[in-house]
Amino acid sequence: MTGLNAAERRQLDVIRRFGTVGALLLLLGSLGAGAAPVFNPVLRLPVLSLFSRMPTVSIAVGFTGVFMLVLAWLALGRLSRPSRERVVSLPQMARTLVMWITPLVFTVPSFSRDVYSYLAQSEIAALGMDPYTEGPAQALGVDHPLTKGVPTVWRETPSPYGPLFLSAGRIVNWLTGGHVVWGVAMHRLLALIGLAMIIWALPRLARRFGVHPVSALWLGAANPLVLFHLVVGVHNESLAIGLMLVGFELALRRMPWVGPDGPFPPLQPGELVGYAVGASVITLGAAVKIPAALALGFLGVMIARRLGGQWSRLFAVAGGLFVVFAVVLTAASLGSGLGYGWVATLNTAATIKSWLAPMTALGFAAGGLGILLGLGNHMDAAITVSRVVGSVIGPLIAAKLLFDSFRWKLRPLTGLGVALGAVLVFGATVQPWYLLWAAVPLAAAAGDTKFRVVATGISVALAVVLNTTGSPFDGRTFQLPYAYIAAIIATGLAVLLARRHLIGTPGGRVTSGTA
Repeated sequence: MTGLNAAERRQLDVIRRFGTVGALLLLLGSLGAGAAPVFNPVLRLPVLSLFSRMPTVSIAVGFTGVFMLVLAWLALGRLSRPSRERVVSLPQMARTLVMWITPLVFTVPSFSRDVYSYLAQSEIAALGMDPYTEGPAQALGVDHPLTKGVPTVWRETPSPYGPLFLSAGRIVNWLTGGHVVWGVAMHRLLALIGLAMIIWALPRLARRFGVHPVSALWLGAANPLVLFHLVVGVHNESLAIGLMLVGFELALRRMPWVGPDGPFPPLQPGELVGYAVGASVITLGAAVKIPAALALGFLGVMIARRLGGQWSRLFAVAGGLFVVFAVVLTAASLGSGLGYGWVATLNTAATIKSWLAPMTALGFAAGGLGILLGLGNHMDAAITVSRVVGSVIGPLIAAKLLFDSFRWKLRPLTGLGVALGAVLVFGATVQPWYLLWAAVPLAAAAGDTKFRVVATGISVALAVVLNTTGSPFDGRTFQLPYAYIAAIIATGLAVLLARRHLIGTPGGRVTSGTA
């Protein structure tokens, strides 16, 4: 593979600018259609306050930005295909990411109001109370400014987040004095640190698992779901996934390559230390959000395979990693002063009954069918049963993938991505950004064309499924059709102006192989 030629570099420039304009439009739209705090400072800004007085226009502007960024990402993907003779270089991909991310850093949080829950729960911890037993309404009071920013459904629920994240949030609240705008900015900084870790780890892991690094960055870092939900939405998945991937890469740096039949060289200097450091960093990711802990299982499989692949080795490695996990997590829990209360609140999100969760949707369907057949309303029971079934299916799939990875039938990082996806998809609640737990590791481990096509389709669908306000449209659903129509027309006009570069055939012969 070689670098882009002059015509392709011009095409890349147009794609970059198209995506940057989309990011700027999303920034402008967020001023009136974002998940703004209750005491919205934008209302006091001259000119910019107009957006908050024109919600339908703001939603249309925001959706136009969303559509343009998605189209720019798809066009960039054509220049990043591992099957091309000439592809985008790593520096070019990095510059593209910087151009698209920079405007998004200044957006009003959008697509979700979770960041306000982070601020309120961190304030509870900062005041010396237990965020794992009290929700914002009980601990801070319903009239507290931070409580008012929390969605109603979460105001009385305890925190589901790990002790490391709440410790970081406590520092944020201390530094900002509880100021909402600066608190959001600091949490976005944490999200950007997590994204930087993802960008650092992805190309290194991709090379290790035989995937083109540019393709991995395109799918795992430039993905619209990453831009919209980690940067704009300020979700702490960024920090958790970043720590998980960095830990995986650090653990593998001194691991020699071995095949199923060996040879299995003796332990190298610093190899065990590398495993311990990597496992510790992964555990820190779990201390932000617990799904990261699953990476320890697949790391253990890789270490056991490297040591010969016997079951005795697997059990010994599992014991060693468990000790590291227990020590680091205990240090994070006790060091935070919050203890192990987070264990009892891991299922807090299950209080939401969302159609996006397949098992919950199955329960809704079964309950609705019972009503149609005259069997009575057993909706809650049907949802409970379907969720219990899902809580068994997900871990069983993960266990099967662990076994297949240990028997050399599967790349462990591929197994990790699929296992995380299975556990979360079959869980009680599913949000679009949950897909990133699967998509980001798989971007570095599964580089074939079929996977790229499927992952691209799912990413595009989920990227546009949520409205930018992060709130329901009770009593004003009429705004959405108008906003969508206006955004589609505006995006269509933009595509007409740049169609030769966005939808024209890119230069460069396509080879027959895949990465």
